[in-house]
Amino acid sequence: MDYKYIEQLLERYWKCETTLEEEEILKTFFSQEELPVNLLPYKALFAYEQEAMKAETLDDEFDQKILSMIGEEEKPKAKVITLRRRLMPLFKAAAVVAIFLTLGNAAQMASDSDSNYSGENLEQVQKGANVALGDSASIDSLQQSSIESATAAPGNVIIK
Repeated sequence: MDYKYIEQLLERYWKCETTLEEEEILKTFFSQEELPVNLLPYKALFAYEQEAMKAETLDDEFDQKILSMIGEEEKPKAKVITLRRRLMPLFKAAAVVAIFLTLGNAAQMASDSDSNYSGENLEQVQKGANVALGDSASIDSLQQSSIESATAAPGNVIIK
């Protein structure tokens, strides 16, 4: 017997050019018991649906087991969530915000300190001018003035 039409359908099937009707023809052909030897390897490909339908039929006993298992299940218990667990995402978010603010502040301070020591200010810092402008400046000026008066008038020294 000549199976050229089936072989042509198989070639078109591998190229994805068959219609649904042609695939049904292939399924019915390969569902036969007697097949040519050269087409026998394709039988499992096209007859799988019929074999699967026979093998996977479930009986009424399966339905009864499933229904009894559904009825036996306990209701899930509600979890007790403490206030600490409820607020934990807020604590985490606050920590992230605090980290970002700290890093932003540090970056701003670094950029401000870099801009203060540019140009003329950098030259003054290197020369040492205006280093002590706080309380120590008045103390130094007082000590310096008392030293100058002592050295300026050597004749006015009283020795005991």
